[in-house]
Amino acid sequence: MTTNPKALSALGMAMRAGKLVTGDETVLKAVKQRKAALVLVAGDASDNTKKKYRDKCASYGVPLLEVFDRFTLGAAIGKEERVIVGVADYGFARMIRDHLGTHSEVEEY
Repeated sequence: MTTNPKALSALGMAMRAGKLVTGDETVLKAVKQRKAALVLVAGDASDNTKKKYRDKCASYGVPLLEVFDRFTLGAAIGKEERVIVGVADYGFARMIRDHLGTHSEVEEY
């Protein structure tokens, strides 16, 4: 799986700006409270996790992208491996989507 340096850099900027939420329960809460502008799921997440977030995001109208792997997502935000990341800012969400928009490793649900 290829990486997109601009998208990863935008993720890092969002993290430093305090506009990311990570972790299963925290991201789920942000989706339910409509505070998530975008949810990113690692490509190597379990099928159960992917389905859970695909269904929940569809229900609440939050865009979901399946990108990278858990190690790449974690490294981009300066943390250990991460399977799920929520972007809580529409500007950062748009920037990340724009950078990922033309790359084949992205699957939007």
